[in-house]
Amino acid sequence: MTLTSRGGNRMSYVLLIVLGFVMIYPLLWLFMSSFKTNQDIFGSSSLFAGSYVWDAYAKGWAGTGQYGFQDFFLNTFILVVPTVLFTILSSVAVSYGFARFRFPLQTLMFSLMMATLMLPDSTIMIPRYILFSKLGWLDSYWPFIVPAAFATSAFFIYMLIQFFRGLPRELDESAKMDGANSFVILTRILLPLCKPALFSVGIFQFIWTWNDFFNSIIYISSVKNFTVSLGLRMTLDASSVISWNQVLAMSVVSIVPCIVLFFVAQKYFVEGISTTGLKG
Repeated sequence: MTLTSRGGNRMSYVLLIVLGFVMIYPLLWLFMSSFKTNQDIFGSSSLFAGSYVWDAYAKGWAGTGQYGFQDFFLNTFILVVPTVLFTILSSVAVSYGFARFRFPLQTLMFSLMMATLMLPDSTIMIPRYILFSKLGWLDSYWPFIVPAAFATSAFFIYMLIQFFRGLPRELDESAKMDGANSFVILTRILLPLCKPALFSVGIFQFIWTWNDFFNSIIYISSVKNFTVSLGLRMTLDASSVISWNQVLAMSVVSIVPCIVLFFVAQKYFVEGISTTGLKG
């Protein structure tokens, strides 16, 4: 290796370190500011403060009223976990049908499904709210869980269709020769090969549902059913004097599950993103 190439590599490492620090700086500031006073938070953008507050996490977790963040976290898991599981199951079933079978009006149905990707969510917000209201599902988690069970996310369906199409059809034919039916082929042969795509769907849906504020504030009205995102918003309305260190502390805690899930499933997630859509 020549001196020129070594110098180029060092410059690349320095550039990556600088860019990485710029990207991670907001998170570092968020964490460090959870130990600051209001004056330090708004008085300086420095990571360090003149004086530190050590009880922001304890007070923030306890909340300001009858319900604390332990309740909001429990509510969020009750909402997110079934939504993620039903999204994976329903998306797998629909995408398997589109990728491996031929049936009447298949092209039309696939086109209609793909058209929903172009449909702004705001155009169906009012009809959807009226429907859920007449079903008596408002102020509950059913508006999130039930649609997930019926494969309403065209993005995940298309993503899995592309992954199924990348798997050789010879696998299906070999299994059929051994007497396996379509369900056995899906569960015992194809799904084990689809782990990267399934993890990608699960991570995306978990993070999107966990961080969802807009739909939560529309369908959930009582504090006892609030999710983490609504709980964070409620802390801003609790009093005229806002303890921003507590708000930031709970913001740090709220992103921990998403970060942990991503790093635990990072291997499958990266593999799923890199291989989805490739034809085998």
